[in-house]
Amino acid sequence: MKVTTKKAGIAGLALLGSVALLAGCASAPEESAAPTAEAIEGFQPCMVSDAGGFDDKSFNQLGFEGITKAADELGVEAITVESKDETEYAPNLASLVDQGCTVIVTVGFALSAATVESATANPDVEYVIIDDAADNDFDGTVDADNIKPILFDTAQAAFLAGYAAADFTETGVVGTYGGMNFPTVSIFMDGFAQGVQFYDEAKGTDVKVVGWDTAKQDGSFTGGFEANDQARQTAQALIDQNIDVLLPVGGPIYQSGAAAIRDSGRDIAMIGVDADLTQTDPSVADLILTSILKGIDVATYDSVLAAGKGDFDPAPYVGTLENEGVGIAPFHDFESKVSDTLQGELDDLQAQIISGDVEVKSYLNQ
Repeated sequence: MKVTTKKAGIAGLALLGSVALLAGCASAPEESAAPTAEAIEGFQPCMVSDAGGFDDKSFNQLGFEGITKAADELGVEAITVESKDETEYAPNLASLVDQGCTVIVTVGFALSAATVESATANPDVEYVIIDDAADNDFDGTVDADNIKPILFDTAQAAFLAGYAAADFTETGVVGTYGGMNFPTVSIFMDGFAQGVQFYDEAKGTDVKVVGWDTAKQDGSFTGGFEANDQARQTAQALIDQNIDVLLPVGGPIYQSGAAAIRDSGRDIAMIGVDADLTQTDPSVADLILTSILKGIDVATYDSVLAAGKGDFDPAPYVGTLENEGVGIAPFHDFESKVSDTLQGELDDLQAQIISGDVEVKSYLNQ
């Protein structure tokens, strides 16, 4: 494992709401500044990454940015631990408890079992888990009273991205693949496919989605979340089916998708997930049509800041289009390549999803 202590300011506007929580907002300083809030005595924020690490340019990185911003504003230093693989999750959590951490943020559904076990054994420590409901017995409730789940109904944002992909494609075929068939992965793929289907019905087109079967709730998966040859082969199999838009879902596996696209020599656009890949990884900016965004940094920041002030609330947070917990990034380099009417159509569609006039199905709204 790798342990670091960092304190930094993250610029931006924080907007947070919830199905279970009242909406709230906070502004980040343009540069690292003096603490703007006073932490309760003995407060120590900590974080454990999954195997992707904090430089994954995706959800681990966003979580890291959120905790370091909150720590900066509270005038404390966050202890952050990177996990190399799943065997380190439980030992890393035990180490943080031993170091006196008062709130521990675990990044990713892969840490669910270890988080529940640690939280159950340490009821005086507060836990925040990103991308998981911490409901391992599937009874509809969080498994420990001291865990706050942070979840995102990304199907709503992926629906918009699917609509955009269907409007952009020239081959009439778009594709998606994921790391593993977990709900927090497949929610992107299913929302994407729903958006393509909605476009087809609205426009009378027949854009085909490969890599995900909505009826079977299954599709193309690499078996992990590493940018390896398997991920590259999975992307290539979709490229071979004449796609010209590709949605990889699973942290670093987008890197393998980008490599396969470049090797193909074809004009294939890619859609990022979690963070705006045009900004977090400029090396692939020329490939990115848009990105499906999750406000992981904002939700983490708000949760840690509340804990630091003694106001920890374990009620689950669910990010939606309505509370701006999810969304899609600008078209950036593709602004001149998309149709003139697309952005307006997406704005109208987003409003219809928020109002309930257009239904987007996901495991979070069943």
